[in-house]
Amino acid sequence: MTLLKKLSLRATLAAAAATVTLGMAQAQTIQFWTTEEQPDRLAKQEAMAADFTAASGIAVEVIPISESEMGNRATAAFASGELPDVIYYPLQYALPWAEAGVIDIDATTEAVEGLGVDTFQAGALNMAAFDGSYAGVPVDGWTQLVVYRSDLFEANGLAAPDSYADIVAAMEVLHNPPEMFGFVAPTKVDEGFMSQVLEHVMLSNGVSPVNNDGLAELDVQATTEVLEFYKQIVDASPEGELYWKQSRELYFAGQAAMIIWSPFILDELAGLRDSAPPTINDDPQSRELASKTAVITTLAGPSNPDGAAWADVRYFGVSSDADADAAIAFIEYSMSEGYGQTLSIAPEGKFPVRQSDGSNPTAYLDLWATLPVGVDRKAPLGDIYPADVIASIASGLSTANRWGVTEGQLSLASKINNSRVLNVLVREYIDGVRDAAATVAMMNEELAKID
Repeated sequence: MTLLKKLSLRATLAAAAATVTLGMAQAQTIQFWTTEEQPDRLAKQEAMAADFTAASGIAVEVIPISESEMGNRATAAFASGELPDVIYYPLQYALPWAEAGVIDIDATTEAVEGLGVDTFQAGALNMAAFDGSYAGVPVDGWTQLVVYRSDLFEANGLAAPDSYADIVAAMEVLHNPPEMFGFVAPTKVDEGFMSQVLEHVMLSNGVSPVNNDGLAELDVQATTEVLEFYKQIVDASPEGELYWKQSRELYFAGQAAMIIWSPFILDELAGLRDSAPPTINDDPQSRELASKTAVITTLAGPSNPDGAAWADVRYFGVSSDADADAAIAFIEYSMSEGYGQTLSIAPEGKFPVRQSDGSNPTAYLDLWATLPVGVDRKAPLGDIYPADVIASIASGLSTANRWGVTEGQLSLASKINNSRVLNVLVREYIDGVRDAAATVAMMNEELAKID
């Protein structure tokens, strides 16, 4: 029996008791904090909450809070004992809030287990692991994608580019500038885009600048492999300082075989966003490019054959001030009957972290494929991409990772990325300023200065 059904039984019993005690007639209400503050997004969560109320009899007060204010608001509410019952929050709060006691770990873990641990993508769940429990219930997330021309790969008998080696092999065949660049890799060192792509590539080879104790020396062999690979994808790119704009424009024009991008490109590839139309032909609303595109989420390097996917994940948590039973029931509803409403907020950026309903292993993946994406025009993901591409898009959450998450060093990892020191040194290596060994040594020297 799910907690929602248990609560319905309790509500029935309470209603019977209310005939004796009129004071018990007041409806139960819980508070729900969400970072989905944009009106159209908020409306969908409010609609889902209203459906939960209709099913359970528990009213939900939905309170939007900006992501930038969430930390301070939660700290103040925790100090005053006025936290809401349920919070929807980004990855960076999960472990710190668990350690501080903001999140009721036992209740949050009960919600995960009630839904079924095995129904969640392992990577997203592991990033919230905390002392044998969970610091959050994974709700949705997205990963970086290797976006590639599947038609060219098939025509040339090339393996899908899910490893350093396969990407290099494909570039050797497809790189034919200026008609076709094998890759378009970011090289503009002061852009966050390069930091994100570089972290994705380093994670893929098991390289991280942090460990449980803080800063960690970079492994020489694995980091050298990263440097050599990044130089290879840059050598197959146009010259100059490249960032997200050039990557997208060249791929959209049919002049790039591979790029690394976020999933927010998925609707653009199908001509559904007027501000970013594909230019591979004369029709800005054409789905031609989408039909010729596939994606890879989990990328593997030679020192990490299992690979990894750079990911951003959002979580539900039961607060330490919550009515735990009601909060768990709301989370269970949101992740089952109401899950489609949650994912429909922005399907291209909200992969289903929970794909199975416990009996059908692809229940919510199949549901996700029916949800419309796009800005100026709408179409279901499943009408644009075949089932194998849909599955590939969502599969990266099984290997989801970020520097410092499981080590409790996400803040330090953010400082490293914001410093852009790795970007600069990688670019200097590519430009021949120093060799790989000297570059790794310099990386470790410069990282040691970050506190």
